Amino acid sequence: MEEVILVNEQDVAIGRMEKMEAHEKGLLHRAFSIFIFNSKGEMLLHQRAIEKYHSGGLWTNACCSHPRVNESLQDATNRRLQEEMGLSCLMDKVFQFIYKAELDHGLTEHELDHVFVGISDDEPIPNPEEVASFRYASLEAIDEELLAQPQIFTEWFKICYPRVAQLIREQW
Repeated sequence: MEEVILVNEQDVAIGRMEKMEAHEKGLLHRAFSIFIFNSKGEMLLHQRAIEKYHSGGLWTNACCSHPRVNESLQDATNRRLQEEMGLSCLMDKVFQFIYKAELDHGLTEHELDHVFVGISDDEPIPNPEEVASFRYASLEAIDEELLAQPQIFTEWFKICYPRVAQLIREQW
């Protein structure tokens, strides 16, 4: 049974709950999102496996997940990036935010999301249970796709991407 860490708006743990139950009830829990760029400044996108419990087949950032109970965010991000995309790289936390979004299958994402950014030119080796496809795209191409076809992206990506893109444009 996979559990998530329930938190308050200050990211203080207030309990734990089975992952599906937390998504069914829409309770605020700790999560993270990883954005990986290559040395050309292109963002790694992946298409979620069709069989995922929500948002199957939608495009999103390199990796998203939840830390385990008693697992640091750094350990969790390293573990899940390796498990999902077969990648390992240095990552820095750049910000955090809270969002709530209605998803398919009657689920609600209500997350305090810690956002990490890393750079890697290694070729991903995605886990087929997590990832249907992947690609690299320039920020300009992603901007155009988001305008033309927002429905092909996950809800959290649409919320988080503009802030990540702004940070990258300022620093690149």
